Amino acid sequence: MTVSGASVTPDALDGLSLPERVALLRSRMAAVPSRGETASVRIDNSDAAPARSELDDSEPSTASESAVRQRPVLPVPSALIEVLPHGGLVRGTVASVSGAGSLLIGLVAAVTGAGGHVAVVGQPRFGILAAVEMGAQLSKLALIPDPGPDPVEVAAILLDGVDLVVLGLGGLSVSPTRARAVVARARSKGSTLLVTDGHWDGAELRLDASVHGYDGLGTGRELGRGRLRGVRLSVCARGKAMRPRTVRLDLRSENGRIEWHTEEREQNPLSIAVST
Repeated sequence: MTVSGASVTPDALDGLSLPERVALLRSRMAAVPSRGETASVRIDNSDAAPARSELDDSEPSTASESAVRQRPVLPVPSALIEVLPHGGLVRGTVASVSGAGSLLIGLVAAVTGAGGHVAVVGQPRFGILAAVEMGAQLSKLALIPDPGPDPVEVAAILLDGVDLVVLGLGGLSVSPTRARAVVARARSKGSTLLVTDGHWDGAELRLDASVHGYDGLGTGRELGRGRLRGVRLSVCARGKAMRPRTVRLDLRSENGRIEWHTEEREQNPLSIAVST
């Protein structure tokens, strides 16, 4: 993996005990540059706005914007802004993602594309090519496909040095006691933990993506044939202090990259320029 010049390969972790893995990761994380100051803004990814390490602290222009921008956030694909209570992934919290993998890749692409650092732990099948097609910067992305027997400990260490940590639990359930300890660490470091493929008590935000259609596979006698041209997703956001909100998205390959658009509806017509 690569994090701003500090590298750890999967082979380097083989044969090491958990304390040795922790020590190695800590030494690598010491080489990661400081992320700088936090800015609390809503980000439209189509404008390639930078993440915390490159953002200016600017005052909201209106009282309504002030209410939305009250908590520092990481950028998300622009079409998801309206379904999130703070317009992005709130720093210092834990969120969970489930369902179609396009959503997870889109979130990673939005953060790295805006200049933030992301570490992906325990996701050996993470779609690097898809992330690039969404505009992700690979120089900002660290991959640890095999974190060993304790991926939660590895993720907790990485919270010290990156903006977003994606943790694949591999079907595991994290105890409430340990979950609270990691949440406290994320809060103190101002980093965000995004968990998937498992159960985590106390997540502030839960996002679920489901596929509800495809385009390009023919009709009638040709049904199931042809080149896939688009995928339609439904993304539902749930949280402790919000009612469930759902947005329907249309993912299409356009101009050499995957573009996301909201399906045309009577309310809240949106457009998104980050994809999975």
